[in-house]
Amino acid sequence: MRIAFDVSPLSHERTGVNNYLLGSLQGLAEVAVPLGHELVAFAPTSLRGRHTIAGLLAGLPVELRLVPLPASHVVRTAWSATSRPAVERWLGRVDVLHFSDWMYPPQRSGVRATTVHDVVPVRHPEWTTPRTRAMHVRKYRNAAETCDVVFANSAFTARDFSDAFDFPLDRVRVAPPGVASIFWADGEAADLGRPYILTVATLEPRKNLDALLDAFALLEEAGLLLAVAGGVGWGTQPRLDRRDVVRLGRVSDVELARLYRGAAVVVYPSLYEGFGMPVVEAMASGAPVVASEHASLDEAAGDAAVRADSRDPAAIAAAVLDAIARRDDLRARGLAHAASFTWRRTGATFLEGYEACV
Repeated sequence: MRIAFDVSPLSHERTGVNNYLLGSLQGLAEVAVPLGHELVAFAPTSLRGRHTIAGLLAGLPVELRLVPLPASHVVRTAWSATSRPAVERWLGRVDVLHFSDWMYPPQRSGVRATTVHDVVPVRHPEWTTPRTRAMHVRKYRNAAETCDVVFANSAFTARDFSDAFDFPLDRVRVAPPGVASIFWADGEAADLGRPYILTVATLEPRKNLDALLDAFALLEEAGLLLAVAGGVGWGTQPRLDRRDVVRLGRVSDVELARLYRGAAVVVYPSLYEGFGMPVVEAMASGAPVVASEHASLDEAAGDAAVRADSRDPAAIAAAVLDAIARRDDLRARGLAHAASFTWRRTGATFLEGYEACV
């Protein structure tokens, strides 16, 4: 098969969705290319984006079709909305088209597929920007109307998408994320001068950092720092200019792995997720984890995290103390749980899904 894989989002800074896209393509290449399948990574993108994507995909056995365009976002949007020309005009024959969150280009024939990472813009539009809502809801609708197979990063998201768009659940395949090899337990650990709680999240309302800050205020006698890693998102920003709160901003994967390994506990209090990759990354790095009790985090947490009501600061604070006390047990459980998440498994799920539709 000749598989066209949209890599447009890789032109922007790395987020959970971008990490999933890159990892899943790596996993797909690992399982598909040895079997004789061809992978074409394509994107209409900016000049800078072309260089960024090419750098990220260097060394992968994929054909690159990256076209630099002015106003590439406008081009992607118009291409999706007008449904012309077909992607074959640019790429030639394709047996599979797997499109991303950013566009849903038309095709003449072959298997049509996409990945759904969450349905937050539909379930909770108040937690997304108008641009995100418009772009993603259009993509979801097109996927429900045209796709032969949809991949979801969790069974929760699979059910959510199926229910929201009346799409047959048996045509949604669950393809959980993998864990990058950089996240392992025995490397160098960060030292912030004192034991610290780590949270990793883009600063936006859904990540619920205000509740974590309120919980942290209840832990004053524990002598902990609160380290916050993540870039500025949107909406009202949490007040991080407080005593014993360390704002780290967006960090590299190398530094993030060090931070996970050095943390007394990693706390992920999100109100709603598609999967929750930082939970599994932290476990793979040997850290005990406290995670929101929302069902969207069940698969990431497994039986290896302390769960807490994310709207109750006292419950979060109690969970932090419990996780620290149970560090050795949670570390062992977390390492075992995280080991099951591989990008090869994700890629194999993609390939099986395509083959079932041929």
